[in-house]
Amino acid sequence: MPPRKKENTTDTAARLAQPLLEELGLTLWDLRFEKEGSLWYLRYFIDKEGGVTIDDCEQFSRAVEKKLDAADPISQSYTLEVSSPGIERELTRDWHFRACMGQEVAVRLIRPVDGARDFVGTLTGCGEDGVTILLPEDVEMTFQRGEASHVRLYNDYTMEDFGTDDDEGE
Repeated sequence: MPPRKKENTTDTAARLAQPLLEELGLTLWDLRFEKEGSLWYLRYFIDKEGGVTIDDCEQFSRAVEKKLDAADPISQSYTLEVSSPGIERELTRDWHFRACMGQEVAVRLIRPVDGARDFVGTLTGCGEDGVTILLPEDVEMTFQRGEASHVRLYNDYTMEDFGTDDDEGE
């Protein structure tokens, strides 16, 4: 039997959270353990059909905090954060790309292609050959995930989308 690989911090935090996520009808979109300045953050990004509410975040946060405190898997001090991945969520895992097939994405490449680093197109493929998006004028673009600094869902929202009161009194 091969030696067991040691679980890293995010793997442990995800494993501890899984029963709670299932109980609350939530999905773990992403989990990050990141250092910013001198502080560490454990960030759970949760989701569910129809989107998460602040109550979902609060309920999960309280429950997972108890589990983490009891297991004490993280040696240094950290801040726990729970949030939605947002409308312009970042695609980082294979299943994110599969779940978002056919949707518009914004891509920022690390190195420019024909002088441009930022592209918006419809996600049409993701596999061993790379990520493929359909750009305007039916131009296909394929790149390796490692060539992109990020791939996010794209939302071309305007102030009208927010129902502003700017036109009141007209």
